[in-house]
Amino acid sequence: MINIRFITNDGKVVSAPENSNLLRISMREKGGIPFKCGAGLCGTCKCKIEQGLEHADAIKERERKHLTDADFANGYRMACQTFVSGDVGVSWQPKSKPKPAVTPD
Repeated sequence: MINIRFITNDGKVVSAPENSNLLRISMREKGGIPFKCGAGLCGTCKCKIEQGLEHADAIKERERKHLTDADFANGYRMACQTFVSGDVGVSWQPKSKPKPAVTPD
């Protein structure tokens, strides 16, 4: 078993089998990584592997459509396309909450 720490979700730590998909584990364990399609088409699940990047599998072609070489060099991946074989810590940009509408007095 490996440990996945969801840094943006108050550091929540969950255990998962080796070679687990980051997005699937996040969905199953309420890790909080945002997503829409889950298939590498939209780029919504962009996340940063802050610890344990060496445990991530090879970059996929679908990721290359949404992320740059600089993104990859800085630890960014798409959670739906990334499988991990060891302990990792992952963060992401939280969804911004819509601002309440201002009504004139």
